[in-house]
Amino acid sequence: MLGYLSHTRVLRLAGLFTWAIVALPLIYTQYALQDEVALVRPGEGLWLGMVYFAFGACYFWLTRGLTSGGHAHWYDRLLLLVLTVCALAVSFLNGSGLGSILMMVAAGVIPWLLPVRLGVAWLLISQLTVLPVYSMLGFSLFEALMQSLLYGGFSMFIFVTSLVARQQTQAREEQRRLNAELRATRLLLAESARVNERTRISRELHDLLGHHLTALSLNLEVAGHITEGQAQEHVRQAHTLAKLLLTDVREAVSQLRESGAIDLAAALRPLAERVPSLQIHLDIADPLNVEDPERAHILLRCTQEIITNAVRHAGARNLWIKVDKDSREIIIDAHDDGIGGDDEAIMPGNGLRGMRERLSQHGGRLEVSARRGEGFFIRVSLPVVTNMMLASGPQGVN
Repeated sequence: MLGYLSHTRVLRLAGLFTWAIVALPLIYTQYALQDEVALVRPGEGLWLGMVYFAFGACYFWLTRGLTSGGHAHWYDRLLLLVLTVCALAVSFLNGSGLGSILMMVAAGVIPWLLPVRLGVAWLLISQLTVLPVYSMLGFSLFEALMQSLLYGGFSMFIFVTSLVARQQTQAREEQRRLNAELRATRLLLAESARVNERTRISRELHDLLGHHLTALSLNLEVAGHITEGQAQEHVRQAHTLAKLLLTDVREAVSQLRESGAIDLAAALRPLAERVPSLQIHLDIADPLNVEDPERAHILLRCTQEIITNAVRHAGARNLWIKVDKDSREIIIDAHDDGIGGDDEAIMPGNGLRGMRERLSQHGGRLEVSARRGEGFFIRVSLPVVTNMMLASGPQGVN
């Protein structure tokens, strides 16, 4: 059955199972040994139960939806502090080393919330804090220190295991992202190849058939003036057929050029599929055709960067992307429900700078804004065609 679960889900279930098992010695020392050994002072059983269940509730919340980015919210790190205090309180209230076992459970969460060095320091300090409990149990200072370090070693093993699980999650997410980009790029290349082939065929029809049919029509027109009788009638019929054929070629060239647009929607949809910890709501105008392959590639990369930023930096759970097109430009509006921030605090990284540079080369614009607690807002606008493209647009058969 465990084979159908992700390693993060197995890690969570293992921690909850260990937390549940710790309840057995707690109940035993509270009731079965209460008359023999004063491990728990009167009136502390209720507090012990509250602290124990508070630990379980915090752990249950912190292990929700573990992703490669971890939990970046401030309240998650505050709950980690509460989790550690609850584990220490179990040891002090119960007068045993059971809190050290709970801190081993907490060690599986720390890599998802803190940097490695800070997490290691957090582990060692929290385990050494239980040292007075071992002294109260009759251990010498050296024995109490060894006991704390022993549990610290176990906690470090769980910490490293959880760290490896997070790195595997990051690698899996990177593989998924690259696969989505590869699929989108492949679709875009296929569309570009289709457009290029249609353009090549239309040019061949224009340059070869169009030229020869025009010459044939002119020659037949001349022949119609220098022939008489029945021969002249056949020449006129041939001239009429040549003009009809020339009209058909013109229509075929026009249809090939008009249908030679890239379906951008087909290339964008793979980017929004199966993104872990992020629900993408994609709203794309239908049809969404782009005549210029390079512009389609720019819009594809911009959408990809928007999704990447929402996953890595925004801490969002939902991302709304709307792609619309009018007669002048294509507009991408995106916003998320992440942590947001102030506009002054937005520091453009390589991704945003790359988007702005790509867009500016083709007359496009990038607008980024943020509101604290309301996420980020991004607008990408790119002209459909430039004046140069209009000037050198497709011409009919002359």
